Amino acid sequence: VQLQASGGGLVQSGGSLRLACAAPITIFRLNDISWYRQILGNQRELVAKIVPAGTTTYGDSVKGRFTISRDRATSTVFLQMNNLKPEDTAVYYCKADLLGFRSLWGQGTLVTVSS
Repeated sequence: VQLQASGGGLVQSGGSLRLACAAPITIFRLNDISWYRQILGNQRELVAKIVPAGTTTYGDSVKGRFTISRDRATSTVFLQMNNLKPEDTAVYYCKADLLGFRSLWGQGTLVTVSS
């Protein structure tokens, strides 16, 4: 059982990227899924979260620029990132919140924003 993250890359400041997190169907249907990011040397920080019913939460630094969404047909959670800034450069991870306060992390995908 794993989450598969993809979509990172190099983009210029002001550009856009879309990250994808493919999840097993049962996890996708029943569990909250989030995107976190980690800048080298720092702790992981919450970027955005979406619950099965569709309610979303965003970190303050990305509000108005990033959008998290769910696609039931493919059991995938997307993170659309617009107006990217150099400070958005980080490794992005998706995470599912499982029962019993356990977490399932996907592998990271690197986003680099050049100035």
